[in-house]
Amino acid sequence: MNSVVPMPASRGERTRHAMVLAGLDLLVSRPIDAIPIDDIVAAAGVAKGSFFNHFVDKQAFGAAVAGFVRAGLEARIDAANSGVENPVERLANGMAEAAEFALVERRQTIVMLRGMSNATARRNALNRGVAADIARCVAAGLTRAEAESSGVLYWLGLCQVLMVNIAEDDLGRPAVAERLADLLMLGLCGLGVAADTAAAIAGSAARRCALVDTSAADDV
Repeated sequence: MNSVVPMPASRGERTRHAMVLAGLDLLVSRPIDAIPIDDIVAAAGVAKGSFFNHFVDKQAFGAAVAGFVRAGLEARIDAANSGVENPVERLANGMAEAAEFALVERRQTIVMLRGMSNATARRNALNRGVAADIARCVAAGLTRAEAESSGVLYWLGLCQVLMVNIAEDDLGRPAVAERLADLLMLGLCGLGVAADTAAAIAGSAARRCALVDTSAADDV
């Protein structure tokens, strides 16, 4: 990933971190069920017994690796939304960052989508941002009433499907910008946002996406 991750302080944390980083490479080409624990610890350079000191099973390991990538994506979304108060714009920025991440960090996107567990639950700590923005939209009367109970699930589903589409089809930037605009328009209108507001926000996000430099693309 492009962001610099601080090295954990304790020995146990460093061991866990080494296994998670190994998972970033291993999960690109194989699902977690096809990766022996021996391969994980060998890639991380740690003892086999260390695995079960940190993870209940391989599914928990896969979820931890996916969560590591998702946390990096959430940090990008937080940065994009710094100083942005409009909750509708914040939602749009989140989807735009998800699309950008899938475009330039394809390997990490594949890993994240393969290992995500409990990813759409409102109680998931990584969903607090989108849940708060949906709640603000509802409170301000900007969305349909149904958004209060199902808006988080709806929005996360759209973002995940968009990322899958970008990563699997290896879409170029112009196509990604167009797809982003379409899904933002459909998604925001589906939430109940006024069509003119949705169109303006979707168009702005698509234009920003189309203008971003692609020199740092992370191709498989």
